[in-house]
Amino acid sequence: MLLSRNYFLTLLVMASFCGTAFGLRATAVKAQGPGPGAGGALAGLTPQELTEFRRGRGAFLRVERNNTGLGPAFNAASCAACHNVPSIGGTSPFLVVRAAYRNEDGTMRGLDAFGETLVHLTSIPPHDCQPVIPSDVAVVAHRASIPMFGAGLVEAIPDEVIQALADPNDVDGDGISGRASIVRDQASGIFRVGRFGWKGQHATLLAFGADAFRGEMGITNDLFPDELAVGVPILNRTLCDGQPDPEDTPDPATGSRRIDDFEAFMRFLAPLPRGPLTGDVVDGEGLFREIGCAECHQPSLVTGPSESAAFDRRAVPLFSDLLLHDVGTGDGIPQAAALPNELRTPALWGLRFRLPLLHDGSASTIEDAIRRHGVEAESVRRTFELLSVADRARLLAFLNSL
Repeated sequence: MLLSRNYFLTLLVMASFCGTAFGLRATAVKAQGPGPGAGGALAGLTPQELTEFRRGRGAFLRVERNNTGLGPAFNAASCAACHNVPSIGGTSPFLVVRAAYRNEDGTMRGLDAFGETLVHLTSIPPHDCQPVIPSDVAVVAHRASIPMFGAGLVEAIPDEVIQALADPNDVDGDGISGRASIVRDQASGIFRVGRFGWKGQHATLLAFGADAFRGEMGITNDLFPDELAVGVPILNRTLCDGQPDPEDTPDPATGSRRIDDFEAFMRFLAPLPRGPLTGDVVDGEGLFREIGCAECHQPSLVTGPSESAAFDRRAVPLFSDLLLHDVGTGDGIPQAAALPNELRTPALWGLRFRLPLLHDGSASTIEDAIRRHGVEAESVRRTFELLSVADRARLLAFLNSL
């Protein structure tokens, strides 16, 4: 397997960073514990679903190589490289890079005719296939990996449930104007409510995984058949990666593509268990609702009817409305239906296993992340800052229990 010098440097940086981060988090995980079944399958799966989950987990862990389609430009060689804290399917300290230009009228645009903004960190040798950030871009942003625990339950929430929470024109006058991210699902061709990704750019796990397979590993597939290497000439891409497209083909033994296996793993992956419910945690949750945090971080949504018992009309305590909001923490990158400063409300379940916070990892603590909120969340942040020391501690105890 041929890998570029850039790749080895990236691995060294990741190993150093991840080693430090794992060391810091290990103490917290040992103290609180992710609980039984962290990284395991949803309860109530059929034997067939459990088989698909296990096969999908293997695909998630698989390290790709040149001869399986890795590259020509890529960020990592496996899904698990960026989704591993506190267990496979989680987050990581790894950040990807995105960039955009500013038009004369002040609007933002991507780096090519298709609006792509991703700039890969490394590439396949020996030809010049390493993307670089153009010197004249207006914004460069970083994004962290989003945990996939409970993603299948999120996918099973009906579009109309999410749309019912939207208030794009702030009709109720509370300053919060969340809107649904309406996107064309790459898998079905149908316009749906996007709910996956920092910008709510995907409506289904199949499309989300297929996009990441092409975007993060450079492996083309039926949903995204064209190589992505912004700034790299077409001829160079061919020289660096001679595998015919699409590179993800069905396994003769199972008939499934790797994107199908990724979908199964993410769909059947259980949410992380909740921490202990102490008195302070219960009081803190009351304060969370009282000061307005729950307006965007909706405590629970409900899945629709399903033939699978694991998804049939189940409560999903994700603490998100899955809508797009501008709360002053956006990255300046337009994507799909999201404006540059909009982000999909991050789900808070599993929060105690995530540090640093925000889309770019720029907040070192939960309190720091709260204090960064503004625009639509300005009044809520101010109310938080007016809490007594004791009440603030209770609210943080609640958030640290998630």
